[in-house]
Amino acid sequence: MTRAAARAQHLTQRLPDIYPDAHCELDYRTPLELLVATILSAQCTDKRVNIVTKDLFARCETAKDFAEISQEELEGIVRSTGFYRNKAKNIRAMASVLLEKYGGEVPRTLEELAALPGVGRKTANVVLGNAFGIDEGVVVDTHVTRLSNRLGLTRHTDAVKIEQDLMKLFPRTVWTVLSHWLIWHGRRRCVARKPDCANCEIYDLCPTGPKLLKAAETA
Repeated sequence: MTRAAARAQHLTQRLPDIYPDAHCELDYRTPLELLVATILSAQCTDKRVNIVTKDLFARCETAKDFAEISQEELEGIVRSTGFYRNKAKNIRAMASVLLEKYGGEVPRTLEELAALPGVGRKTANVVLGNAFGIDEGVVVDTHVTRLSNRLGLTRHTDAVKIEQDLMKLFPRTVWTVLSHWLIWHGRRRCVARKPDCANCEIYDLCPTGPKLLKAAETA
C-alpha cells in the first residue's frame, strides 16, 4: 500500500467523526434548485448564493419558469453572484433543454447532466451525489484541490486529474461526502492562508503540516 493509500484509509476512518454533519451548504429543495444553485456558485460563496436563491426560487419553481423568465429579470436577481449575464443565459438555456429533452426533469446520468448548458462534470457530480445519492465522482473545488495537495493525495492541480487520483484512493461509497469533509475542513481549519495547523485534527496525517506550522510560527 502506498503512503497516499494508507493516508486515505485513515482519513476515511477519521473524517466522519470530525465532521459527522458534513453536507452541501447550498440551500435547495429539489434537484432543479440544486442544479441552478450550483451554476450560480461558480466564483461565488455559498452564503451569497443562498441569499440570492431565496428570492429566485420564490419566483421560479419549475424548468418552465426558468426557461420563460426574461434574461433581464433573471440577471437582476442573480447579479450579486458575479458573471451574472452568462449565468442567467446558461440557466435559461439549461431549463429549455430540460423541457425539450427530459420533460422538465433533471436527468440522472453524468453524461446527460454534464452536457447541459452551464453544467460540467463538477456541477453534475454535485447534483448526482447530493440530490440523487449517486456516487459518480468527487467534486473538486478550490478547497478540495488545496487539501488534496497538502495531504499528499495528489500532485496535480488540474481538477480532472485530482478527481481521478481521489477516486482511486477512496471507496466509491464516500466519493460524495469526501468532498464535503475536505471542503468543511478547508473552510474551518485548513484555510488557504495561515491554516490552523496547531489545532488541526488530522495534523498527524498531513505531510506538509510541519512546514506550514513552522511558517505560521515565524510569520
